Amino acid sequence: MIRRHELADVEWEFVRPLLPVSLRGRKRLEDRRVLNGIVWKLRTGTAWRDVPERYGPWATLHTRFRRWAADGTFDRMLQAAQAKADAAGDVERLAAVKVVMLTTFDLDEYVYGALRAGATGFLVKDTEPAELLHAVRVAMRGDALISPSVTRRLIAEFANRPDPTRRPDRRLDALTGREREVMRLIAAGCTNAEIAAQLVVSPLTAKTHVSRIMAKLGARDRSQVVVMAYEYRMVSPGRLTD
Repeated sequence: MIRRHELADVEWEFVRPLLPVSLRGRKRLEDRRVLNGIVWKLRTGTAWRDVPERYGPWATLHTRFRRWAADGTFDRMLQAAQAKADAAGDVERLAAVKVVMLTTFDLDEYVYGALRAGATGFLVKDTEPAELLHAVRVAMRGDALISPSVTRRLIAEFANRPDPTRRPDRRLDALTGREREVMRLIAAGCTNAEIAAQLVVSPLTAKTHVSRIMAKLGARDRSQVVVMAYEYRMVSPGRLTD
């Protein structure tokens, strides 16, 4: 049985009869965006305040979730999700069939999962009929088509990856593994005290690490260290890299 934090992709029409009256009418973009945001939060375990802004104000998501959880809506949704849990597996088993995924939830993990399974298209439910027909024709030709909103995120993800043709800055070679770790924490906005707490060292040791990093990189101040961390792709916006 699917648990709440493992809520699978559920088609809007399939779930709609199970939702509160406010969501049973026409497919409204705002309602679906809120639903996407709640599912994203449940899947990732992220704090409400950290849910991406594209899903709307976090307070709205929290309020809707509390209301739907109280009347049993999400319990019914989990049962609906169970029936859709093997959708990606169906794509893999029908490898010769051209598949265009049409879904309510456009979470990155669903996009990657569908593409890995062999789907040649990924569209969200606000796609116009003409666009859907075009996507089917594109898939039949052996090409691929992805919703513009999803494509933008894929491009941003690709752009944040290290450039394999870029020659590495040799100044980084002078940093120890611990100093690289400290540099990432500096880029994340941590103070010396916070770095010390993260690494379980004394504040003086953390300060020494920071000073050595600045000396080895020729950085004038911490701000320049942060800029270098992003330029060298040691970190990317919104997360720390491994």
